[in-house]
Amino acid sequence: MKKFFLLYLVIFISNPLKSQLLTIENAIDITLKNNFDILITRSNVDIDKANNTLGNAGFLPTIGASGTGNVSQGSAKQILSSGIESSSYNSVSKSVSGSISLNWTLFDGGKMFITKNKLGEIEALGELLYKDSVMQAVFNVVAVYYNVVSQKQQLAAINEVITYNTELVKIFQTSFNAGLSPKTSLLQAQIDLNVYKENAINQQSVIIDVKRGLNLILGRDANINFDVSDSIPLGQMPDKNRLVQKIDSVNISILEMQKSVEIARLASKEFSSLRYPKLIFNTSYSLAQSNNTFGFILQNNTYGPSVGATISIPIYQSGNINRQITVANLQLEQAKYGLQATKLGVNLQLQNALTTYENQLQLLNIEKDNVALAKENMDISIQRLRLGQTTILEVRLAEDSYEQSRTRLTNFEYNLKIAESKLKQLISEL
Repeated sequence: MKKFFLLYLVIFISNPLKSQLLTIENAIDITLKNNFDILITRSNVDIDKANNTLGNAGFLPTIGASGTGNVSQGSAKQILSSGIESSSYNSVSKSVSGSISLNWTLFDGGKMFITKNKLGEIEALGELLYKDSVMQAVFNVVAVYYNVVSQKQQLAAINEVITYNTELVKIFQTSFNAGLSPKTSLLQAQIDLNVYKENAINQQSVIIDVKRGLNLILGRDANINFDVSDSIPLGQMPDKNRLVQKIDSVNISILEMQKSVEIARLASKEFSSLRYPKLIFNTSYSLAQSNNTFGFILQNNTYGPSVGATISIPIYQSGNINRQITVANLQLEQAKYGLQATKLGVNLQLQNALTTYENQLQLLNIEKDNVALAKENMDISIQRLRLGQTTILEVRLAEDSYEQSRTRLTNFEYNLKIAESKLKQLISEL
């Protein structure tokens, strides 16, 4: 057993558990299932759908039933005009009645049709809000996910410089042992190596924090560990003319405001319909029975149907209808202003995202060349150091230049990805 346990321990140590790879597709799928904003918006859509019925719009009749029962006991004395007197003590009177009725609005100035259309527009607006929340959640996931990738790339750059610094320490150690360089150069190389190791530890902390933020967006425990991809994939250069032409017809924010304008217009029509008469058809079937132990009528039974109609004509409503119409028209104007402002704002976002994309793409292409040049410069500097043709200062400047170039390249890739995602969000293709 002891030998078996030791063998298991060796295998476990030599093959540690690896973090599960989380792809961007997996992250988006998890978000769509767990994100609370999406779940709340989806619930609101279900509420709007439940409200969008013929009954809620006023098309269908209402049917109700009612019944009453009474029992009374008391004494009574009657004196008729003929002079005859009668009296009763502890007389009992019982009555039972019941009815079922139907009321159906046949005409209300077209309000029921307008209301049904408005309920449909409200449901459609809810679907747009749901789609908007989904795309915003996806955009947030993309931004945070590739931030993790970016931070991981920066850690890789630091680790690469650590490898070079480790080589420098070996070079200076050999040179110092041979009496070819002072100890101060060796000590400085060791100090630089330790500084880069500290930077690596700090960068690992940054990665942990960003991963926890991503777990929060995914709606799961912040301490769940995972790994991400090693690179940031970039799409093709967008067609600027195509984006400008289609933005007004596909942007979710603009479509939402268009629905709000239509809802406000229908609300104004609803209040205008209140000026027209209303015709309500009603019918009922009733049954009544009463029993008395004293009086002229000892028992009475009535039952049967009844049919009728009610018409109501608004003649004067203290100006309330005009007030409601005026307020509805003002709200319609507000919605139109909001639509115009939204179009301007969305087009501004589009232009800014296009400018950012184009600039970051140019910077990225330039920085790719810089990375190659900085790496070549660093390799040459280290080789010159081996030959005793340069100083540690030159090598350190070359290392710093390479690390900074790698960092800029990573930042440009990330900014380009964000601009690309923003463009897709604006045209509802994210």
